[in-house]
Amino acid sequence: MSPKDRAADARRRLLEAANELFSSEGVNTVGIERIVERAGVAKATLYNSFGSKEELILAYLEDHHSASRQRMERELSTRYVSARERLVGVFEVQGEDFAEPSFRGCAFIKASSEAQPGGAVERATSDFRAWVSSLFIDLARQAGVRAPDQLARQLVLIYDGAAIGAWLDQDPNMTATTRSVAAALVSAAVPVEADGVAARWWRLPT
Repeated sequence: MSPKDRAADARRRLLEAANELFSSEGVNTVGIERIVERAGVAKATLYNSFGSKEELILAYLEDHHSASRQRMERELSTRYVSARERLVGVFEVQGEDFAEPSFRGCAFIKASSEAQPGGAVERATSDFRAWVSSLFIDLARQAGVRAPDQLARQLVLIYDGAAIGAWLDQDPNMTATTRSVAAALVSAAVPVEADGVAARWWRLPT
C-alpha cells in the first residue's frame, strides 16, 4: 500500500470511529484517545489527517450532510413523480433512519447542543439547515405553492420535531404521524390546478 493509500485508509478509519463514538456518546464526551484507539492508529495520525479534534468533528458532520443529501436526492427522484409527492416523501425518507438500530438522533442537533458559538459545529449545522430549508422551498415552488417560504418553515419544524421525537421516545413509527401532518399542510398549500402534474427534471439544492 502506498503512503497515499495508507493515509486515506487511516482517515477513513478515523471517520468511522468518530461516527460511531460521536453518534452514541456526543462530540465533547469522546476524547481523542478513544477515537485513535477505536480506529487503530497513532494520535499523530489524527493530527496529520485533520489537524485537530474540531476539524475531525467538522469532517464527521460534513460526511453526515453529504450522505443525507445524496440519499435524499436519490430516493426522491426514483420513488416519487411530482413535486407535491416529494414534499411529503421527504418525511418517508427521513423516517427510514428512525428504524435503524444505530439511530441516535440528529447529529447536528446533538452536536449543536454541546458546541461553543462560532465554531466548526455551528458552521456545519448552519450549512445543513440551509440545505434542508432550501430543499423544501425548491420543492414547494415546483409544486406551485403560492407562499413557498411559509410552507417550508412549517415543514422544517416538522422535520426537526420528527428527529427529536423519534430519538427521545425511541419511536420508529414517528414517521406515520409526521407524514400525515406534512400531507395535510401540503394539501392545503398546493393549488388544485397543480394536482397530478408531474414535476419536470429537477435538482436538489447543494
